[in-house]
Amino acid sequence: MTTTAPAERAEPAPPLSVPAALRPWIAEIATVTGGESVAHAPDTATKLIVRVGEDGRRDALVVGPRTRASYHRAGAERLASCVQLHLAPGTARPLLGVAAADLVGRVLPLGELPTRTARQLSYDTADLETDELIDRLTRTLGRLPLPDARGRLLRAAVDALSMRGGRPPAQVKDVARELAVSERQLRNLFAEGVGLSPKHYARIDRVRAVLAQAPTAKWADLAATAGYYDQAHMTSDFRTLMGVPPRSFFTGRLPEARPCQAFDRL
Repeated sequence: MTTTAPAERAEPAPPLSVPAALRPWIAEIATVTGGESVAHAPDTATKLIVRVGEDGRRDALVVGPRTRASYHRAGAERLASCVQLHLAPGTARPLLGVAAADLVGRVLPLGELPTRTARQLSYDTADLETDELIDRLTRTLGRLPLPDARGRLLRAAVDALSMRGGRPPAQVKDVARELAVSERQLRNLFAEGVGLSPKHYARIDRVRAVLAQAPTAKWADLAATAGYYDQAHMTSDFRTLMGVPPRSFFTGRLPEARPCQAFDRL
């Protein structure tokens, strides 16, 4: 989730439709634009990024999960366009050759990842527009084997620990029991396939739900819907991950922003 600062916030572009052949690998496709100031919320996703600068320079990158918010102000380098492909849980290793845990907080050129698929995707994105890119991805990834039992298990756990339709996330111990695995096995699954612990994943997902729903909900109601013990616990969690309490964030009282380059808008 990337937003402009509250005083300058623009409506984000709606996610693009993900073709059925890509859904085992790609959870979401989004285009990104930014205002003069940019706030990056914590993010559980590993993303493939295709960005084009105002000078026409194009590159393909892998952006790992982000565990804390960051704030930037406009710099000299600007983006003409940026497409984000959110990888589905458990796909970093088969697509990129590395565990998701090794990508946390990092940005790497896609072509430097060790798999043939990563190099092929880097080559494919060199000069394609968004529609052509999605068509090429569909052909490239549609030939790969579907996720195995571990991948399906991880996705079931991710779904249970996520906010869905107003349903608060389940407890980690309950998810482990429901899926007939130990909590240690569940942590290992998440480290490999998501890059975060199950508890950290759930914390980030809840804070992102607060960010999405706060403009239209009362704080106490939002805390209850998100599964917090009370509003004070929600405020504490939000402050830890976002750097400021919810009221400060939504009234524009943000931490000091550093100069923003095009890289920081990813």
